[in-house]
Amino acid sequence: MADHDTASILTLVQPKRAMTQAERARAYRLRKRAKTNGGTEAPPPPPMSGLAVTVTPRPSRSITTPVTPSRSAASIMLSISAFGLGAVGITMNGWFARSLGSTDIAGYLFLAVGVAADCVALAVPSVAALAWQKRQRATALAGWSIWAVTFAFAVMAGVGFASVNIADVTASRASRVTPAVVTAQSALADAMAARDRECHGGVGKFCREREAAVNERRQALDAAASVASRTADPQTEAASRIIVWLSAGTIKPSEGDFAILRLMLLALLPQVGGVLLMIGRTGA
Repeated sequence: MADHDTASILTLVQPKRAMTQAERARAYRLRKRAKTNGGTEAPPPPPMSGLAVTVTPRPSRSITTPVTPSRSAASIMLSISAFGLGAVGITMNGWFARSLGSTDIAGYLFLAVGVAADCVALAVPSVAALAWQKRQRATALAGWSIWAVTFAFAVMAGVGFASVNIADVTASRASRVTPAVVTAQSALADAMAARDRECHGGVGKFCREREAAVNERRQALDAAASVASRTADPQTEAASRIIVWLSAGTIKPSEGDFAILRLMLLALLPQVGGVLLMIGRTGA
């Protein structure tokens, strides 16, 4: 018998055997008895002339090993970025919250509140999303409500941190003495000295001329100081000029508009770590 992929059929055939005299007599009695009883008994089955046996090979069972999907590079990068932004946000909010305390104890209490709120804002989105997937609607809604409160608190603290530091740096840059300011100050001092000498004996024609010169030198000094003040925050000035250039003068945002936008971004970005962590784990 040859091996095949399909089912193999093995047929066993037995030769037909003639009935003996005793078997014929027994069959006759059974038929006669069936006729007497009204055909309640069935005649004996005829002898089998052959036997066919079908043998089907048992299908082979393949053993499969479950494959655990590996996390994609994008989800790993999102998780790393989420923890990085979370660490920055915790540091910013803790620093600003501590600066609000009038005493050391109050400062450390505010520090604890700021750090705890930022940690909650980082961890809650992933937990709330998991609860929603498990159809735990109440838990998910409670988690998102708590996250909204802590997120608002963290954003406000971020606004305070960014505004304080930007104002300090801008004031420091604006108060610096540039060569133009030095020249204007020297010219103003000379004009004031000349005016004092000329006006010492009384107000006359030359005294009034010296007074006008002093006013001109003072305006020059104010202009030089204004230029130094504008260069204290070159980012907003450059961004405003770029938008005006790209829009061909159609859109003319002020430097204050970009200053507000920058402040919002600096306060908002460190607080989105929790959302990034949720997205990174969902896409794993």
